[in-house]
Amino acid sequence: MAGKKLTIVIVPDGAKRVRQFKVRKSFLFFLFLAILGSGLLFAWWIQDYNAMKMDMPRMTGLKKENARQKIQLVALAKKIDRISKKMIKLKEFDDKLRTMVNIETTEDDVQFQGMGGVAPSVVNPDYSMEQAHREVVRLMHQSLNNLDTEVSLQTNAKAELHKFLKNQMSMLARTPSIWPTKGWVSSRFGYRISPFTKEKEFHSGLDIVTRNKAPIVSPADGIVASVTREYGYGNIVTINHGNGLKSRYAHLTKSLVKKGQYVKRGEKIALVGSSGRSTGPHLHYEVYLNGVPVNPSRYILN
Repeated sequence: MAGKKLTIVIVPDGAKRVRQFKVRKSFLFFLFLAILGSGLLFAWWIQDYNAMKMDMPRMTGLKKENARQKIQLVALAKKIDRISKKMIKLKEFDDKLRTMVNIETTEDDVQFQGMGGVAPSVVNPDYSMEQAHREVVRLMHQSLNNLDTEVSLQTNAKAELHKFLKNQMSMLARTPSIWPTKGWVSSRFGYRISPFTKEKEFHSGLDIVTRNKAPIVSPADGIVASVTREYGYGNIVTINHGNGLKSRYAHLTKSLVKKGQYVKRGEKIALVGSSGRSTGPHLHYEVYLNGVPVNPSRYILN
């Protein structure tokens, strides 16, 4: 059957010659298959085109969503970079603070490794969403690892700094840095002419003139070392502030504290008077460092 032929006769109009063609039946079969395949292929193309046309709004929406996500990724990467730069500045400030309080940076302290700017694959519009996403994830892991290391280092550094400042605060709290009473200074620390002998003598404190029974406060934290009475000084209160510092208050009318009592800065301890050898109501205020009288004005801040 494959070898049989068919005769195709073409009869034109007019007096033109009739044409005959002989073709094999197998050729006609393959021609039919080709036409059928082409028709099916065309129909599939039409269907696919229509499907793509119907899917265009969704694809447009996805494209816009991808663009928005890429913008968000860029913003996230820049935010990570800003945080890293702030961490670097914070580390620099911490180093300056430690230098100010004479605490040197240990060998374990390393400079915080920042992001070093946003990666080109994130901000370059020619890069794909997947590339930008992978790069941001990598940068986030890098930044978080660096941050974790820095947090561990700074935790130890801050603990050391806190301990130092706590000790400093305790020492400052025990430094007699405020006026023990309100009034005016009639006689300062150093050599003066005695109001009694009219001769030159060493005055070991400050004389603060004020009204009788005016309150006297402790200029720093401490423990009352003694409450006594001496010739010339009258009623006296002595406070031990630690670190070799002591303060004395003389010519009192009355003491308001007892030996061994803990007092805080600003706490009332006595009343001004003129007991002992005195020309009138005033406070004789002394500060001793390791047993040697020093100028109380050196410690007063206000």
